[in-house]
Amino acid sequence: MRRALSLLLALLPTSVSAAPAGYFDLLPGVTLETGDTWVSNGERFRLYGVQSCLRGTAYTDKHGQKRDCGEASLAVLAAYIKDTKPVCAPVVKKDGIAYAVCYATVGEQRLDLANVLITSGYAFAALNGEGMPYHVPYAVAEKLARDKRAGLWQFEDVQHPAILLSREVNARTKKADQ
Repeated sequence: MRRALSLLLALLPTSVSAAPAGYFDLLPGVTLETGDTWVSNGERFRLYGVQSCLRGTAYTDKHGQKRDCGEASLAVLAAYIKDTKPVCAPVVKKDGIAYAVCYATVGEQRLDLANVLITSGYAFAALNGEGMPYHVPYAVAEKLARDKRAGLWQFEDVQHPAILLSREVNARTKKADQ
């Protein structure tokens, strides 16, 4: 996967005016569902390998106020879309969702939007059913963000969404077994 992404980066043009063939522009005005999922023209998309904070989960800010973690992730994704005008390419479609890789433009550079969200501390590496990251470099980026206490990691009570999702699955499994 890393080799494919490296090749993909090498093929991307350095100047941006419109999305190249096979890509689409991710523009302000799409309907953001979460900090990693959106709807555009009736189609649902999600950033490949990313898990945003879950809406309805809370963290305590530096002023002692409870804040919605999912809303923070969503707001940062919205800001990156507005400021960097990403282009995206669908990589796989599963269960009615098109998983996409997106590249944000900052100056003359194209950056992996998922990696930017994770390193800024407002998204996490998505894990598969075995607890392994879908894309290992995102797990490395997440660890760096956590170590630097970037973004949401600066708050003591932020919980990785994978832990919360795992607990939910385990509780459903336990209930079904009873």
